[in-house]
Amino acid sequence: MGLWSKKSIAILQAEAAAEGQEVTLKRALGALNLTMLGIGAIIGAGIFVLTGTAAAQYAGPAIVLSFILAGLGCLFAGLCYAEFSAMIPIAGSAYTYGYATLGELIAWIIGWDLILEYLFGAATVAVGWSGYFVAFLQDNLGIHVSAAWTQAPMSVVGTHTLVRNILCVDPVTNAATAAVNGVCGAGLALTPGVINLPAILLTLLMTALLVVGIRESANFNNIIVFVKVAIVIAVIGFGFMYVNTANWHPFIPTNTGESGHYGLSGIVRGAAVVFFAYIGFDAVSTAAQEARNPQKDMPVGILSSLAICTVLYILMALVMTGLTNYKNLNVPHPVFVAIEAAGPALKWLTYFINIGAILGLASVVLVMLMGQPRIFFSMSRDGLLPPVFGKVHPKFQTPYVTTIVTGIVAAAVAGFFPIALLGELVSIGTLLAFVIVCFGVMVLRYSRPNIPRPFRTPFVPVVPILGILICGYMMYSLPPDTWIRLIVWMVIGLIIYFTYGKAHSRVSHEPDLAAAADD
Repeated sequence: MGLWSKKSIAILQAEAAAEGQEVTLKRALGALNLTMLGIGAIIGAGIFVLTGTAAAQYAGPAIVLSFILAGLGCLFAGLCYAEFSAMIPIAGSAYTYGYATLGELIAWIIGWDLILEYLFGAATVAVGWSGYFVAFLQDNLGIHVSAAWTQAPMSVVGTHTLVRNILCVDPVTNAATAAVNGVCGAGLALTPGVINLPAILLTLLMTALLVVGIRESANFNNIIVFVKVAIVIAVIGFGFMYVNTANWHPFIPTNTGESGHYGLSGIVRGAAVVFFAYIGFDAVSTAAQEARNPQKDMPVGILSSLAICTVLYILMALVMTGLTNYKNLNVPHPVFVAIEAAGPALKWLTYFINIGAILGLASVVLVMLMGQPRIFFSMSRDGLLPPVFGKVHPKFQTPYVTTIVTGIVAAAVAGFFPIALLGELVSIGTLLAFVIVCFGVMVLRYSRPNIPRPFRTPFVPVVPILGILICGYMMYSLPPDTWIRLIVWMVIGLIIYFTYGKAHSRVSHEPDLAAAADD
């Protein structure tokens, strides 16, 4: 018992099956809704920005191979998530899976770690959305918004992070800027801003929608996903008509002599960069307790969203590198550069590309804000957080307290604080969760081989091991200062656990519950 006490699979399944009670969440999502949530979380600024910068800096036209490699890493992790989410269809995602397989301490570490992905991830993307939205108002509608109300008062510009290739934000203009050699410019800068009002309003709007209901949130996300995917398909379809195949040669540019700068090592380095365009698919698993038929629909939602987005990423990469030389894509808006290279015939697409980027980022914020409260909800039900975090709205059947708390904190971070340094924490936190979930599948296969599994990860232990190795390599590729910040964040989490969580844990203090037979 104690630190390594595990939560019984049988108890978890019983909790998942409980319906019609005040403490249960509303089961309203089908396979299509779950797939759309996955697409909504994955397709954001990455497809409009990251593809071009990674191609220009690391892989050239072979960025297509980088997407395939990164997609494989996500596929291995996704297969492991699919097994757990079908077997334990309860809110909490990797936190719950860790509790069932590796014990309470590891579960707490995962739950605390996921704050980096969801809460801070939502805040970071909200700032990126604000930059695109303000630029759209000024460039397309002629509406000028004062910098005082569109920027935080201070901005941390630059870290050695890879993920900030997506959201390098200029401290003065609040606009997206291109990374140089994979690094945003470094330094702490004062801005003319007082508050980033658009980022706050977006975050609070998405929070209110999530409080009202998961079905309403899913329907809103569905609309956004349909629109932005249609825009992406339009860019791909019309763009292919103007591709110059000479731009694809050489497909794998010769390495410059520096590891990661073109050649085979550049493909691998590019995979480490574009991997972060996939972050968010695991948010589907946090909605397991709100799926109508989770045993069937959860694997479909996770794997389908991954497959669809991987295909779209690959096709977009082919079009962009085919329309113009890959070296021209190291700019804040590479899709614009690629489309402009096609000539006046595709000029009309640039307007829709901006809309697609704005909608894409908005849906990412929505899904990130959906995931975090459900993890807090599960942690509260287990006693690791105060009981108020486990309250469910009697009418809407949503975890409204945790949703409101998450939204307010994310809005405050997005509106008032420099968050550039948090970008890399989002990536390393997500990768750590992937590694633990893959490891958990192997542990449970050998410790509890007879538990019914509606979906089984194929080729165990090969698939989980490959997931661990690929995601572990991605973590290794991040710089030392990222690891230092992760360690500091974990130390803070452990202090909270040992001062509150451990003393109030239901599982640790109820031996009969924790020792319940699973088979």
